[in-house]
Amino acid sequence: TSLHVIAYGADGIDEADDVAPAEVADWLHRHPVVWLNVVGLGSAEVLSTVGDTVGIHPLALEDVVSVHQRPKVEDYDDMLFVVVRMPCRERPHETEQLSLLVGDGFVVSFEELAGDCFDPVRERIRRGGGRIRERGPDYLAYALLDAVTDSYFPLLETLGDRLEDLEDETTSAPTPATVARLHRTKRELMHLRRAIWPLREVFATLQREETPTIAAGTRAYFRDCHDHVIQLIDLLENYREIAAGLLDVYLTNVSNRMNEIMKVLTIVATVFIPLTFLTSLYGMNFDRRSPWNLPELGWYFGYPICLAVMAAIGVAMVLYFRRLGWLGRRRREP
Repeated sequence: TSLHVIAYGADGIDEADDVAPAEVADWLHRHPVVWLNVVGLGSAEVLSTVGDTVGIHPLALEDVVSVHQRPKVEDYDDMLFVVVRMPCRERPHETEQLSLLVGDGFVVSFEELAGDCFDPVRERIRRGGGRIRERGPDYLAYALLDAVTDSYFPLLETLGDRLEDLEDETTSAPTPATVARLHRTKRELMHLRRAIWPLREVFATLQREETPTIAAGTRAYFRDCHDHVIQLIDLLENYREIAAGLLDVYLTNVSNRMNEIMKVLTIVATVFIPLTFLTSLYGMNFDRRSPWNLPELGWYFGYPICLAVMAAIGVAMVLYFRRLGWLGRRRREP
């Protein structure tokens, strides 16, 4: 567990890495806004010290450690607790829990793993441009949640490109590897769906509920995040429908190929049915003393005539099947 602190105001900024838990209390009074970023949840002692220093509610601290929370917003009177899912940097299609505590003059963020999507926010604070250095901790919370929301767009764009490639592959030359990639893409979309859909409720609560922690002017910015989440949901559902449709197309292509194979085998077997009848008939070897016992066996050209009849029957059946459209292209109707 490591602590990173950025304290800032309109007139300056202080920043430090690997801050000791005992020094957190000193940082809380240096500037109007303090952002304490806690990376890693492995040290219960550090988390307990941070919780006691900042005044985190025990239930909120319990939810921070339980990393399988559904995205939600909880109001603890003087502190707002927000839980969302954030894409992992090392494994983009997996998510980690991000917990935010917004209080009077500070924001505490808890991350499961090192690496996040907050570098643009840090750069904005360091440059001092825009509104972030002039606003309070509620605007900082908005900037962090907005960064989390925007980090999902590149993931969906990557999945959209993959679905386009799978669409070309499915309609041209599908293989068992194609359906494996389709199933993997559907699982990733389902995983993102579980992380993105609850964000709609989170931002709806932040923009609708009046709390002392969130200023009235900041709630309008959460409305923008809510709009972004709606766009993400639309893209996500569209991609899920495309993935399901591609799976149906793959199964249809496989079924059609099997039907074509079965049709060819059936036609071959059908052609050989009368030929097999003739060969079995002349293979019974009855004696020729009776005029009814295969008199053709005594013909001089009996064998060539039998082969010619068999070939004629085969050719006639193939031409007939072709005329019906069972072989090659179907004959156009006049």
